[in-house]
Amino acid sequence: MSATASAASFAKGLEGIVAGETTICSIEQGGLFYRGYEIHDLAQNATFLEVAHVLLVGHKPTSQELTAFKAELVSMRALPAMVIDFLKSAGPSLKAGSAVPMDVLRTGVSILAHLDKDCQDNSAAANLRKSKRLLAQVPTIIGHMQNIIDGKEIVGREKGGDPSLDHAANFLYMMTGTKPTAEAAHVLDVSLILYAEHDYNASTFTSRVIAGTLSDMHGAVCGGIAALKGPLHGGANEAAMEMLKEIRTFVEAGKGSVNDFMQKAFAEKRKLMGFGHRVYKNGDHRAPILNKLGRKLAQARGATWLKWFEIGDEVEKIMLRDKSIHPNVDFPCGMTYYTMDIPVPQYTPIFVASRVSGWCAHVMEQHANNRLIRPLSIYVGEPRRSWSGS
Repeated sequence: MSATASAASFAKGLEGIVAGETTICSIEQGGLFYRGYEIHDLAQNATFLEVAHVLLVGHKPTSQELTAFKAELVSMRALPAMVIDFLKSAGPSLKAGSAVPMDVLRTGVSILAHLDKDCQDNSAAANLRKSKRLLAQVPTIIGHMQNIIDGKEIVGREKGGDPSLDHAANFLYMMTGTKPTAEAAHVLDVSLILYAEHDYNASTFTSRVIAGTLSDMHGAVCGGIAALKGPLHGGANEAAMEMLKEIRTFVEAGKGSVNDFMQKAFAEKRKLMGFGHRVYKNGDHRAPILNKLGRKLAQARGATWLKWFEIGDEVEKIMLRDKSIHPNVDFPCGMTYYTMDIPVPQYTPIFVASRVSGWCAHVMEQHANNRLIRPLSIYVGEPRRSWSGS
């Protein structure tokens, strides 16, 4: 389409463009809602699996439904041998740095597709079954991957961890081999709630575009993982923590204050990760929830750990004072997961373990009321010319 004809409807990055309707999530300046439930309400009163049930099945589970849902997921946690063999084969590349956990996770999900008897079936019932299996098995892939990186025996290989542990506690157990404290499991569980769903974000929109071609659930989730890997999306929590490490080293080496570092970064026009949001203008509703929980963990561990949050406070104040930009949820996430001794390269894979619930809900919604997603573009290249002309 010509530039003249399209200029009126063009928005770079599709900013402000309404691309569809959804019953799953609403992002508003006054709140974030999953099927009508506000995020603070969910973080305080629900568990991640209850939230996942709301997203995937469509309603708050009864106690009987929740018991059955949990039991079903526990029975699905274990990985097929082919996936475990792949994870082992990826170990040397992960340790060498030529492979990263997000890419290995993406391939692991792709292998699961080959082994899933429902893979090519896009019916509502088959999609729900696949969604449950992915919700159960993604944490197992991440946990086993970390065991391999650490050179340890795979934890809970036969059953995908410990069947007696709840979802978040088992996730941490598989990664570390140690049963987590109730507080640590709770913090991870809340973080999974906060990351579960967020409207037509880049990875969810990617998944819906793929689903819109009537491709399969696993393919759409693989696309979501690829989109989430980027540092401008899911990778921001990893980048935010690396930035905080850089600031702390700068200060403790006597090179200057936090403000000195920030002013230098502003002058160099550095992209400071963990701040700003395309939709939220007055702050991300999720950020203070995770900041409070992470700070409490840090206080319990001592001054060395609390220092991360003290530096974070200074960074937040400077960003708000000088740039009028608020932190998003990725900023406290980096500090919180670091306080929990979770390796930084696994921050974004953990995001996947949460957001897969939202992706799958959107894929099911797209398949149920589908129209191929095919936007237009504005051509700004060479004008018409002759191939055989001079």
